[in-house]
Amino acid sequence: MRLALPCLLLLLAAGCARPAIDTSHPARSQDSRAQFLILHFTGEPWERSMKILTEDNVSAHYLVGDSPVKVYRLVDENRRAWHAGASSWKGQTQLNAASIGIEIQNLGDVAGPDGKIVYHAYPKEQIDTVVELVRQIVARHGIRPDRVLGHSDIAPMRKVDPGPTFPWKRLADEGLITWPDAAKVAARRPAFEAALPDAAWFQARLAKHGFEITASGQFDAATTRILGNFQMKYRPAVYDGRPDAETAAILDVLTAP
Repeated sequence: MRLALPCLLLLLAAGCARPAIDTSHPARSQDSRAQFLILHFTGEPWERSMKILTEDNVSAHYLVGDSPVKVYRLVDENRRAWHAGASSWKGQTQLNAASIGIEIQNLGDVAGPDGKIVYHAYPKEQIDTVVELVRQIVARHGIRPDRVLGHSDIAPMRKVDPGPTFPWKRLADEGLITWPDAAKVAARRPAFEAALPDAAWFQARLAKHGFEITASGQFDAATTRILGNFQMKYRPAVYDGRPDAETAAILDVLTAP
């Protein structure tokens, strides 16, 4: 049967109409897609940092410049940025899909005149801006303090950023990340000075803290690397990856039941 043109147009329009969506019954069981906030340094000069993060196969939600200090949003928070790479924290992997990434323009780790690696400092104004940006993001998404992390936490075998010059303690003082209680660390340190735990203990505690680490029972290269990253964050004065009483006490306090 041949339909009149007006009828045919009405049928086609009906087929393309968007369904009416009722939003009056929001589910109780829901939260933000963003469960983690990951901090990075770019390790590159400004122009190259911006070029890489906007034109290459890597990105971040935000880039914080240093001169002048300015925040650039490169990826909407509701979209996935490619900043974490192969990553893991407390058994959760591929964190790009569940995180917001902040890149901080900083040259990072470079070899000094004597061949030793040195890290560039962060200007105070830049850190003030990063702290405020972190505060806003965690408030918007309800991100827990134990999930505000560095690239060095979630990919310790590949990354060291944001490095030992990044003032994690400042974020702790602002209530934005978890931090070991200094009095408890001091109280537990003497016992570890008397008898330092073995490699299996350190590996078990590092795993409990959140790192992906193999329980080899030996202070192997991977354990040294991961322990060094842990020290870089919580005890940046010395981050050689060697086990010592202070590191053990910090780790013990952070992983206590």
